[in-house]
Amino acid sequence: MKFDRRISRRSFLAAAGVSAAALALTACGGSSSTAASGSTAASGAAASAEGGVLNVMLETEVQSLDPQLATDGTSFEVIANYTDGLMQMDANGAAVEALAESYELSEDGKTYTFHLKDAKWSNGDAVTAADFVFGWQRAVDPANASEYAYMLSDIGQVVNAAEIIAGSKPVTDLGITAVDDKTLKVELNVPVSYFLSLMYFPTFYPMNQKFFESCGDTYGTSADTVLSNGAFVLTSYEPAATAFELVKNADYYDADRIALDGLNYQVIKDSQQALMSYQNGDLDITLLNGEQVEQVKDDPEFTSVGAGYLWYISPNMDAVPELANLNLRRAITFALDRDSITNDVLKDGSSPAYTAVPAQFATGPDGSDFSADQTKFAEFCAYDPDKAAEYYEQAKAELGKDSFSFTMVVDADDAPQKVAQVVQEQLQTTLPGFTLELKVEPKKQRVQDMQDGNFEIGLTRWGPDYADPMTYLGMWVTGNSNNYGLWSDADYDAVIAECTTGDLCTDPEGRWEAMYDAESIVLEQAAIFPLYGQCNAEMISSAVTGVDFHPVALNRVFKDAKKSV
Repeated sequence: MKFDRRISRRSFLAAAGVSAAALALTACGGSSSTAASGSTAASGAAASAEGGVLNVMLETEVQSLDPQLATDGTSFEVIANYTDGLMQMDANGAAVEALAESYELSEDGKTYTFHLKDAKWSNGDAVTAADFVFGWQRAVDPANASEYAYMLSDIGQVVNAAEIIAGSKPVTDLGITAVDDKTLKVELNVPVSYFLSLMYFPTFYPMNQKFFESCGDTYGTSADTVLSNGAFVLTSYEPAATAFELVKNADYYDADRIALDGLNYQVIKDSQQALMSYQNGDLDITLLNGEQVEQVKDDPEFTSVGAGYLWYISPNMDAVPELANLNLRRAITFALDRDSITNDVLKDGSSPAYTAVPAQFATGPDGSDFSADQTKFAEFCAYDPDKAAEYYEQAKAELGKDSFSFTMVVDADDAPQKVAQVVQEQLQTTLPGFTLELKVEPKKQRVQDMQDGNFEIGLTRWGPDYADPMTYLGMWVTGNSNNYGLWSDADYDAVIAECTTGDLCTDPEGRWEAMYDAESIVLEQAAIFPLYGQCNAEMISSAVTGVDFHPVALNRVFKDAKKSV
């Protein structure tokens, strides 16, 4: 079977734009609201005294409290509770000022000047422009090997970021300058329409240099080795902690906004144990698995919200010669019954994914959802056992083999393991002679193995860091640190380059169409195997209101949360 590539380098170079991406923040049920409460009756309960400590369940441990080095959603959420950046999300997901009091953008769209509020770190130091300079320089310093350094170079287009990461320029050449203590200037290579939305991502957070250097290698290993400038202060923590606490920051510049007395996080990996803790009153918010949804779906405290994550399978085409065979990869993607995974296993509102960019987080110049049509690439990505068999036979002939055996690394968490078991069954049933072993690891180890290339096939996920399709498409550029399978395609790289640094930076419509073309290359080449867009099924106490859920960058924000006590 033959595919016709939908774009050539010549055809897209004829087009010429900055994305006017807007936030499309929708819940799994189709609601446009992002703030959630346990029930509609909660507004009445909120009339009583408010405050107290919110008890929140986490599925996994914090991986890192270093904002420039953290890579996972759990770490991002916790860091954002006690640290503010220049901007923050409002309840609708729009970028509004946080530590920035105001800002100006130059006429050419390439220079931002931020004016800072009077804010303090928890040790009493003032938050200054120099803190941002130091934090951003740490992010691009090749000695730190930050997985998110590309957010400043490829995505943020900060002047000299790419050269610094490559080691050809010193960190002091980064396009960020402390004009004075309260004035920060940022210079970009090209206009970046979504730049402000990057500012609430932890990689762009400030770092107090004197405090950081005083901690040495111990930074982020305890509550005493981090500073807060945000809504809460970390009061207890140790690496791999299964329970830790934050309290309201009385010195927060917007302290009057914060109603909660604190947050109590509990890491509970067993879903049934978590639900029991919720029912016993030990948790105010907990996640559910599919079986539990069936039990509680009629409870007014049940809700399902879009998490923004795309779960997908990444084949290691560099380390495993058989997986470099295109027909074998196509056989795998057509053998996956994604509807069965979401309907029969997850049952939490998650939706099958047939695109490399999930739905419900990015809208284009015309206001349409980039991935509303999940059938647009059906010729490349669908459940079709007959096509799978055809490609499988071609692969066997080309590789001179009748059987294949691979190992897939999987997180040691409830949902990923269940999904992996179904994937294993589907592939072994649809593709005779195909064996898939599962290697279950703690998430931190699984991520490390995939980053190191120490895997054959990996089940992983990615959440949008900002409201633009490039947050996904940028991952599969040659050399990107999150391109775990080391897939490389010159046409694809050229399209992405034109969207990020070329003429398309000033043509929103042309850029949008080019990103569709880039996505088609990923799927036509079966660089990844999309599985599903994640929704989180949760129980939220009727005593709780004002928790903001977003599919972009920070999934849960507690600044406006209230708990009646």
